[in-house]
Amino acid sequence: MGYACECTLTLEQQIDLVAEFHVHRIRPSRIAYRLGIDIAQVEAWLSGEQDDRRFQQLISQHRRKNYQRQLLRADRLRGQQAYEMRLAAQQDLHQDSPPEPSQMTGIRHPVALRKER
Repeated sequence: MGYACECTLTLEQQIDLVAEFHVHRIRPSRIAYRLGIDIAQVEAWLSGEQDDRRFQQLISQHRRKNYQRQLLRADRLRGQQAYEMRLAAQQDLHQDSPPEPSQMTGIRHPVALRKER
């Protein structure tokens, strides 16, 4: 079969772990290999072909947990290091994440700039 192990997890556990590993930037092939999940299934979740809404909720949930862990680590530091760690945590939280519906009210589209002669 090509997998390291036979997957004994429920479908809900599988999708949760794939979302968590994705947040930690683990490659889809590695996720499939480590968990014993079919690579096509992992890629279907990542591309939004299956269970898109549930998968995106789990991604957001895991990003928030990761953000909270990073803030706790930053609280142990002082000065510039703490600031940089908080800034990196903020960027990780908002990286590749679609805007929440509550944040979409004030979005403005950029206007094309013209060169004046």
